[in-house]
Amino acid sequence: MSLRSRLPSRVVATYYAYQATLSFGFFAPVFTIFLLARDLSYTEIALLSTESAILTVVGEVPSGYLGDRLGRRASLFVSTTAMTLSIAGFVVAESFPAFVLLYGLWALARVFRSGTGDAWLYETLRDRLDDEGRFTAVRGRGRAVNLGVTVLATLAGGALYTVQPALPFAVSAGLHALGVPILLSFPKTAAFNDGRDATVSIRATARVVREQLTAPGTQTVVGVAAVFFAYTNTVNSYVQPTVRDIVGLPVSFLGPLYAGFTFVSAVAGYYTGAVDARVGSRRTVFITAPLVILGVGLVTLFPLLAIPAFLAYKGAETLLRSVTAGFLNDRVTDAGRATTLSAASMTYALARLPLLVAAGAFADRRGPQPVFGAVAAVCLLTIALLWLATRRVTADT
Repeated sequence: MSLRSRLPSRVVATYYAYQATLSFGFFAPVFTIFLLARDLSYTEIALLSTESAILTVVGEVPSGYLGDRLGRRASLFVSTTAMTLSIAGFVVAESFPAFVLLYGLWALARVFRSGTGDAWLYETLRDRLDDEGRFTAVRGRGRAVNLGVTVLATLAGGALYTVQPALPFAVSAGLHALGVPILLSFPKTAAFNDGRDATVSIRATARVVREQLTAPGTQTVVGVAAVFFAYTNTVNSYVQPTVRDIVGLPVSFLGPLYAGFTFVSAVAGYYTGAVDARVGSRRTVFITAPLVILGVGLVTLFPLLAIPAFLAYKGAETLLRSVTAGFLNDRVTDAGRATTLSAASMTYALARLPLLVAAGAFADRRGPQPVFGAVAAVCLLTIALLWLATRRVTADT
């Protein structure tokens, strides 16, 4: 096999380059500590996360519909620009109201990318390479590229923070800005070149989304994934203070630690396609989600499990993001692809809303460590109820 045949196609390589610019690695190891140093409480941090979740719920489907109507590149351009401005704003933000504005801009960036990026990749693989079956593998490897950059960035993040707390955000904003010219080189998908998607009505798109997300098999996969992502998103704010205050690692070690987290995630992303092909999407979600939630929840009782448990959840999150995206892409048409993927992201955001503020208030009273077990108990019970409901529906049919 020649070297040329082993290299990715030009369009896939461009996608990988774009993914490299989306890394949050420079500030990820110190993000919560940075907010605490700005005199925010756990409750205020949880309120910011809740704001982001609410805006995601409100904005996901409209942004996905715009992605289906106006084009994938236009939506991704809005996303990349908004994210760059949001990260740059952290350099100068000092007050809670300022962070409220920045989190709003951050949410805008996320909703314009969540469904549209996957829709662009799936359709481009089909139209340009006649190989949409590679979606899960290419998406997973793109995530691995992103995480590879993140490994290097996290190693520098802690050191940059000790020099000047806002420096990691300044460097990260510059990296995100590099994504704009790469994005503009993306090809349009065939649907937008020939104008097919421009004729799709809101009612027709809504019907597609409803039919796809309420199908019995799809509904259960999305539900379990939503609970898992709600758990990881909620407890993520308490990883850094737990590692620093309970495990006893100094801030300067957070960079190497997060590099380890990211390396595990990169490996998981790289092998996502192989796992999906061998195990299957449904089984991967149904096995991984409860086991990882249980493992992280045990950190409350056994603090020494913290680092291996956090490694497991970082890798599992990367794995399930790509698996669920591929699962949904295989079951939806172009007309509502971005809208359906955005609706799934909206479901994930809805699932975490009840947990965020409650977890923040709980952490202010009891500390960060008990949060892992308390939220795990709620999420495992919810997954059990979903499983029972699925069995009942199956029995009735």
